[in-house]
Amino acid sequence: MYQLITDPTAEEQIAALPSEALRPLAELFTLLETAPWSGQPFDAANPRGNMLTHAFGEQGLATYLVLEEQREVYLLRVSWL
Repeated sequence: MYQLITDPTAEEQIAALPSEALRPLAELFTLLETAPWSGQPFDAANPRGNMLTHAFGEQGLATYLVLEEQREVYLLRVSWL
């Protein structure tokens, strides 16, 4: 299991999300705590990098770092289109 840590900027972005985004985001949090490598590489030129993105809901995207040795996931940004 990984510990999910949220960057202050991501916290502000989460607070601004519409209500329909909250359940899919909560489901994503559960996934990130158990299988953070399930996301897509942030940089296609570095497919094995530890910075990833993961879609949630119909319009959401989260960007995060996986710190494997610490067993932590650091949520950097959350957006909803």
